[in-house]
Amino acid sequence: MKNIVVIGGGTGTYITLTGLKEYPVNLSAIVAMSDSGGSTGILRDELGALPPGDIRRALVALSQSPQIMRDLFNYRFQNGGLGGHSFGNLFLTALEKITGDFEKAVEEAGKVLSIRGQVIPVTKDSTHLHAILEDGTEISGETNIDIPKHNGHLRISKVKLKPKARATKAAIDAIKNADLIVLSPGDLFTSLIPNLLVSGISEAIKKSRARLVYACNLTTKHGETDGFDADDFVKNIEKYLGGRKIDYVVAHNDFPSKKLLAKYRKEKKEPVLVPKNKKNRAYKLIRTDIASAKQYFRHDSYKLARILIMLTEFENVLSFLETEKR
Repeated sequence: MKNIVVIGGGTGTYITLTGLKEYPVNLSAIVAMSDSGGSTGILRDELGALPPGDIRRALVALSQSPQIMRDLFNYRFQNGGLGGHSFGNLFLTALEKITGDFEKAVEEAGKVLSIRGQVIPVTKDSTHLHAILEDGTEISGETNIDIPKHNGHLRISKVKLKPKARATKAAIDAIKNADLIVLSPGDLFTSLIPNLLVSGISEAIKKSRARLVYACNLTTKHGETDGFDADDFVKNIEKYLGGRKIDYVVAHNDFPSKKLLAKYRKEKKEPVLVPKNKKNRAYKLIRTDIASAKQYFRHDSYKLARILIMLTEFENVLSFLETEKR
């Protein structure tokens, strides 16, 4: 079976994993560990726990347990002292305290949820995300970047982790053994790139023989990617890849309905355009229907997974032809 590694965090990784788990592949999810908002932020500040939120989402995405178990892990208390906390976040934090090791806690939670594949925290070091804006202002904390209190029209020129963080061995090993590495859609500077800032990750990707594919975002996000097109996303990702180039970009081929477009524009979001006639584009563009036909303009788990699986089959054919030439 092919080894597919998905790197990211948040909803984009959840969507990517949900579709891929239906195929006979070995799945590994490498998940960002710099979240600092909501329930996760409180658990970090009050209990010194590592951030469980994005890990919980990935575990639920890969779960083969009955729906009631997945709903349980996503259940969020509405009031009282636990108001705002999700059960899964509390469960992971309790397991971390019991086992004394966050990776072990994730492993045990995976058993409870009967996950297909493995969920790997990109680091076990406690670290926070910082962004440098184009005017030199430094924003501290993932949640302050994600929900800007500053002028959100100022572009982010650089992001970094403080203190620096080292990759887990499991993350490095997964990348080393990968046949396909998927950079999942999601918030560019707060969900995807934080993984690449962890020492050892970009180096491992650079050394890997796996094909590197980016599932491009469908919309921009105010405060992070205002005015970005597909090439802007790629350019910013490659800044943190240590010289490695993205092989494939999967992008949507159409606009949302006028009703959906109006809804997203109220949130200061615009569809991500793909520049035409770029002869010097290094990556191979796969432009097709990957959007949900429902009330949201977001990736469809199964459409995206089908394209990613087709890529692995395409690479099989290329490898066979290259072998035949020798």
